Amino acid sequence: MTTDVHLLGATNGSVPTVEDLDALLMAQRKAYLSEGPPSVEVRRDRLDRLVLMLTESADAFTEALNEDFGNRSEVASLLADVAGILPEISGTRRKLKSWMRPDVIRSTMLAGVPTIVEKRPLGVVGVIGPWNFPVSLTTQPAATALAAGNRVMIKFSEVTPNTAEVFASAVARRFPVDEMAVVNGGPEVGAAFSGLPFDHLFFTGSPEVGALVARSAAKNLVPTTLELGGKNPAVVSESADVMTAAERIMAARLVNGGQLCLCPDYVFVPRARVTEFVEAAKAVAQKTAAAHGGAGIVSIINDKNFERVNGLIEDARAHGVDVRQVPAPGGIVRRIPPTILLGVNDQMRVAREEVFGPVLSVFPYDDIDTVVTYISARPSPLAAYWYGEKDGDFDEFRRRVASGGMTVNDFAMHCGIHVAPFGGVGQSGWGSYHGKTGFDTLSHHRAITTSRLPISMADMLTPPYSSAMARGVRAYVGLHKRRAARRLARHR
Repeated sequence: MTTDVHLLGATNGSVPTVEDLDALLMAQRKAYLSEGPPSVEVRRDRLDRLVLMLTESADAFTEALNEDFGNRSEVASLLADVAGILPEISGTRRKLKSWMRPDVIRSTMLAGVPTIVEKRPLGVVGVIGPWNFPVSLTTQPAATALAAGNRVMIKFSEVTPNTAEVFASAVARRFPVDEMAVVNGGPEVGAAFSGLPFDHLFFTGSPEVGALVARSAAKNLVPTTLELGGKNPAVVSESADVMTAAERIMAARLVNGGQLCLCPDYVFVPRARVTEFVEAAKAVAQKTAAAHGGAGIVSIINDKNFERVNGLIEDARAHGVDVRQVPAPGGIVRRIPPTILLGVNDQMRVAREEVFGPVLSVFPYDDIDTVVTYISARPSPLAAYWYGEKDGDFDEFRRRVASGGMTVNDFAMHCGIHVAPFGGVGQSGWGSYHGKTGFDTLSHHRAITTSRLPISMADMLTPPYSSAMARGVRAYVGLHKRRAARRLARHR
């Protein structure tokens, strides 16, 4: 391995070239092929080093994140970017041996052909992380890839350059570059990275960039997992405690300054309860904005996004929307006050674009069919929320609305249950991870069958075919034809 490749895995201020990236990939692939599938002990060692990398650099991460965002509290960063992913890594370490064990296919029909399914590493997995939770949402898929026995190359987000610098140095202290390495750089580096012939590419980010990543990966037939976003709906049902629902929905809208792909973008409220909902939501926003002199509020990440979110609000205002904003303490860079919009329609940008800011649109409704029709006519969101009883209206909502996941009476809990699959559907992404689902996603399930039969499959499929074979095949097809016809007749 060359010196340049070693430096690329750390952080030396230089921008990696396509040749650098190719060399790093080749170094990781060579190491993987030389080692073969690592043992459970090796994988656990890598996970332990990953946990140590996270925890020993926790203070450096929180400082860098605060600098990158302009204002992000230490507690918020520790919770979201360090502590929050530790339970999944610990659970993966604990379950790893059983996940690695080959499955035995059991069937009396297969007695003569015993079959096992082994879980093999894919090889080298690329991970492209986002800027909103850059440490956790980069480390999480990397941990899954290591658990599955892979080598990992990471492209860290250039939107958070200080955190990228700290992260690259932290990884380099605990991992050789042929095991796990971090690549930093701008969009041109990201484009080159997504075009590498990985064995799998994991991307977290916007649907727009996700489409570019998928297109680039497809040139090398690289399978991808895309964790994207979307306009997540919330529904306050007739059976809900409106005050509680309003408090939880507005609090959810303000998480990380609204810069979270799981935040609710809009909410349907029974028409007669809209005023009650709005007043309760405003009270929560005021309490949150005033806490610690406003120091706990997360700034919008940069000027570009600050102007974009403000542009959505002003476009809505220009179209006659009733804009309710909660006063917030000053002195915080790129601060957008918590905002509630009433009277939004499809002519406005805020109805079509994912907000990624502290803005909540409120829609009145009279019946659940109106709600379901509106949501299901739009691209499938990453999350859907229901507040109230799991009654007939809920059953209709759950049955007809497609979403990556769903939480009832709370925020993002379906993502927090790390043993459950997490992922999008349609424009909110494809593929799932977390827990065993992630392990399976980043493993190849290879079937191995041993024949103990007195006859050969090759002989059966090669001419000449006997008359007995021809009669047997026709009889088999005819049997299934009659069975299907009888079943259909019974249900007519």
